[in-house]
Amino acid sequence: MKVLIIEDENRASNHLKRLLKKVAPEMDVVAVCESVRDAVEFLTSDPDIGLIFSDIQLADGLSFEIYRKVQVKCPIIFTTAWDHYAIDAFNTNGIDYLLKPIEEERLLRAVEKNRQLSSIPMLEKILSLAVSGKERNFKSRFLIKIGDKIKSIPIEEIIAFYSLEKASYLHTSGKRSYSIDFALDQVETMIDPAKFFRISRKYIVSLDACSNIVAWSNSRLKLVIDGIDDNEIVVSRERVQDFREWLDS
Repeated sequence: MKVLIIEDENRASNHLKRLLKKVAPEMDVVAVCESVRDAVEFLTSDPDIGLIFSDIQLADGLSFEIYRKVQVKCPIIFTTAWDHYAIDAFNTNGIDYLLKPIEEERLLRAVEKNRQLSSIPMLEKILSLAVSGKERNFKSRFLIKIGDKIKSIPIEEIIAFYSLEKASYLHTSGKRSYSIDFALDQVETMIDPAKFFRISRKYIVSLDACSNIVAWSNSRLKLVIDGIDDNEIVVSRERVQDFREWLDS
């Protein structure tokens, strides 16, 4: 069986390859992709992949973006150091969820689960249901605390999320920023990707925040957002093309 590993840490991918060779010698790792973009390019070439081991947090975004862009027919076993992505993992073709560092016994159980699924005649139907999944329920509002009071901010009023000095904030169309209790990686799984885009590790922006975009060095793009005192709200180099496509979709 041909296997694809999607992982941006060499140590983690090498560890997984060693374990696979031990517990499932019939599995042949044909490629390792280190980013969302690389994985999309590889999978759109229509390779005959039987199983994917997919990290979730990659250098240029979350791997869930891959499966929104490419219809993958094979099962996926997700790997991550964080457990708060479990629901999103199983909304794709995810058949298991391995926490890092991956243990041999746990990997063996995941591989065995894939073997059992592969022997079920209804697998194709099961996977097609997994791809379509349920309608995702994105957050419609965020609760923020102001002193001893709680305020509800509708998602329509939020134009950006950003991190600053190890804290996370949302920024509204009224040019106000409020601290929130979620890391940006968590926020990214809670909001509609058709309306918000992760331009860098530091910023997630809405369509409404993209009215003032200027060219920056090395073909990169820079955003100016009223009320945020940061002269470097820049789309990361790896995300520029995806950002352009998102704006044009």
